[in-house]
Amino acid sequence: MSYIDDIAAISASKHARSAVVTASADSIDFLEPIREGEVVSLESYVSWTHNTSMEVLVKIFAENVITGVKKVCATSFLTFVALNEEGKPTKVPEALPETKEEKFVYDGGEERMKARKARRKHSEKLASEFGSFG
Repeated sequence: MSYIDDIAAISASKHARSAVVTASADSIDFLEPIREGEVVSLESYVSWTHNTSMEVLVKIFAENVITGVKKVCATSFLTFVALNEEGKPTKVPEALPETKEEKFVYDGGEERMKARKARRKHSEKLASEFGSFG
């Protein structure tokens, strides 16, 4: 999971041309098993933007080195906030989807943002009401 955050942060930093901080790791959807001997690689891109935040899609691939067959084994969405020199949130450039895949993912960005906000409110309530252990 650390690799997922690392590769997503690189995409977010390059897009914003600034430092970034992880705001959320929405999901990791495991689609296919990664078998012993397969080579794992990750790809990411900024899939949607909103003011100071960026959603990044990470795709995790496994490749059979003998056959050359490559498959998507997992996907993950993370959100980052761009920071200025003072460490405060700063505006980010708009994401401009080009490929069919990028447009498909972009079209769901606002809905995913709303779901993140609702999940965060629930987490805040959980923490405030049940934050202590024991």
